This record gives sequence, C-alpha cells and structure tokens, in this order.
Amino acid sequence: MHSPTRGLGRVMVFLAAALASASLAVPEGWGEEGVQYGQVGTDVTLSCAGARAGSPVQWRREGATALPEGSAVHQGALVLPHASLAAAGTYSCHGEDGSLLHTVSLRLGHLPGVPFVSCRASDYENFSCSWTSSLETFLPTRYITTYRKKSLTGEEKRRNKSGHVGPCLQDPSRAGTCTVHRSEFWSSYRLNITEVNPLGSSFRLLDITMQAIIKPDPPEGLVVEPVPLAPRRLYVSWKYPASWPKEPHFQLRFRLQYRPVIHRSWSVVETVNLSEVITDAFAGLEHVVQVSAKDFLDAGNWSEWSAEARATPVRDPATTASEGTTTDASLESLAEEPSQAPNPEPINRSDPLEKMAILVSLGIFAFFILAAVLVITILIWLRVRKHSKDETKPHNFLVAATHLKALPRTQILP
Repeated sequence: MHSPTRGLGRVMVFLAAALASASLAVPEGWGEEGVQYGQVGTDVTLSCAGARAGSPVQWRREGATALPEGSAVHQGALVLPHASLAAAGTYSCHGEDGSLLHTVSLRLGHLPGVPFVSCRASDYENFSCSWTSSLETFLPTRYITTYRKKSLTGEEKRRNKSGHVGPCLQDPSRAGTCTVHRSEFWSSYRLNITEVNPLGSSFRLLDITMQAIIKPDPPEGLVVEPVPLAPRRLYVSWKYPASWPKEPHFQLRFRLQYRPVIHRSWSVVETVNLSEVITDAFAGLEHVVQVSAKDFLDAGNWSEWSAEARATPVRDPATTASEGTTTDASLESLAEEPSQAPNPEPINRSDPLEKMAILVSLGIFAFFILAAVLVITILIWLRVRKHSKDETKPHNFLVAATHLKALPRTQILP
C-alpha cells in the first residue's frame, strides 16, 4: 500500500514540473523594441516616456484622425478602456509645441489556449508529436516542448526520483512538430507542450505509450507485374519503409488492396511476406494496387496506404476473339458484380505459418469427429445392454412359478 506521504510527494513533483514549464515559458522580451502588447477586452494604458511630469501632452494615432472611442488621457498616459482588436496600431505622444516625444506600436491579442497535441511513432526507436493552437491569439507564439519518462528502471529511480526529463527536439523546417530520439518501445512517457506568447502561457500534458502510438510509414517500392500465361494473376512486391529499422524482433505485416479501375470496391488480402500473387484479377482490365503496414504483433495502427501502382493481367489467347465482341453493357455489369472466384490453377505458396494453421485445424476437426463417434457408440451399447436385462427378468419369474406349481403339495406346505 502506498503511504499518503509518498502520494503527496508525487503530486508535489507533478505540480513543480508544471510550474517550472510555465515559468520558463514567459520570456523577458520578444526582441521588438517600441512594441507594447495588450489583452483584448481589458484596459490598456500607453505611457508617454519623453513627457515631463505634469506637462500636458497630445496623443495621436497613425493613419487616423481621432483616437479610439472612449479613450482618455490621464497624467500624460493614454488609457484605452476595454480595448478591441481594432484599437491596435501605432500611437505617438507630442508636447505642447507639437514636438514628438514618444512612439509606441500597440499589438492586441489573447492569452494562449491549451494546444491540441497528437503523437506518433513511425518506428520503435523514436516518436514525434505535433500540435496546433486551440485559439487564434493574434500575437507571436513560441512553444516549449519537454518529456518525462514515467516507467523507470531501478537504476533510473536511484539516479532521479522524478524521472528523466529531456527536450522534445523541434525541427525548424517542420513547424509544430518535435521528436524524442532513442525512446524505449516498452516504456511510457509524459509529454509537456507549452504555448507561450507575450501575455502568458498555457500547457498540455499528454501520457503516451509507444505500443499505442506506433504507426509505420507506408511500404515503399510497390511494383505490380502481370504473370506470363496467367490471365487472372498479378505479381505484387514491395519493400519495408526506410524509416523502419531492420531488426528480427520487430517485424511488419502487410495489407494489400486492389481493384479494377472501373470498379469502386476493394479486395483486401493480408500477408507477412514482401510479395503476393493476386489470383482473381480480370484478364485484360487495368488494376490499381496499394499496400499498408502494421507492427507484426498488432501494436498501434495501420500505416497510410502507399502510392498507387497499376498493371494489366495478360489476355487469354483462347478468349481473345470472344472478348472482342463484348459490349459496353457487359463491361458495366462486370464492374458492378465482379467475380470473386479464384483461378483454379494451383499456386505455390510457401508460407509455413499458413500450412501449420491448416494442419492444426484438420487435427482438431478429426479429434471432434472421433470423439462424437465414440460417444454415440457407447450410448448405443448401453441402450442395448439395458434392453437385454429387461427382457430376461419376466422369463426368470415364469420359470420359478412353473417350478413351484409342479412340486407336490406336501413339499410346498409342510
């Protein structure tokens, strides 16, 4: 049982991490001299830095003949009550003689909202996260991205009780994304995405596990070729995505979808191989084929479909003449109701798992058949035996009665 002190300690660690992220999120400056930021809907005050105390000043707005409605000058400062986005602009204050004293550019916006975050692992060694803002702030925005490993080894717990904290590295060429490198497939992580603007910050914490977010990139090098002398077959091959490391413990399985170009419905086949033979293609019709991948142990999600590849099965020489007389109407009927019957020609499939599954299924089926025959035989034998006993009982009784009747009375009644 966990003690209350230990549970309170974990809560304090969590709050400390969140507060640390929030405190780091607000930079001291945004590198824009002469710019003042304000929150929409609040009172905004612009100071006249060059004015002497008590001396009257005049405020002007660039590109406008008047100041925003409701504005007022108080002790040399311009006050904009309940400022709206329309109040943004460049303001200047002037002395009694009209000389320029100070200029300030006012930018108005909102506090950051909690960002929307999603994560994905394209392999079992790294994962990346992307985010979008939940609110249009109209202000410059930055993001601080960190992560903490939640499931720790004994050594890690001794070194750092709060868990390993590190940066989720942002890629300048891909805005709104960050990557955690050398992650562990069986570990879980807590991601912190903090959105920052000149008015403040907001963050989202997201708990993730590698097994749940694994989603490979689509397979590559998809090639579709007709099979010589086989009018209903297409040979399809592909390669592992380049982002998936070639390790024997982390394999992929694949899903193949194909259809004639004149038809809308897909046929789907799953395999663990890097090639497949389509056996129910339509001779002479162009087919479109795509392939996707998933972790072999069914972790995570299927990849997106690969780019399309197309090919046309060879025509059957014996039916070329008859195909020439096919009408457009028959082609439309064929497209609406395609035959799903496979080519009766045998295929040499060398998948040992498939053969083993068939043998196991046949063995189980044979076992149940033999068990059923044995049970029926026993029931019939018991029924026959019981019936035989019932027939012998009356016969023995009659024999005994006849024997008693045949005895002399003196033997019966002493």
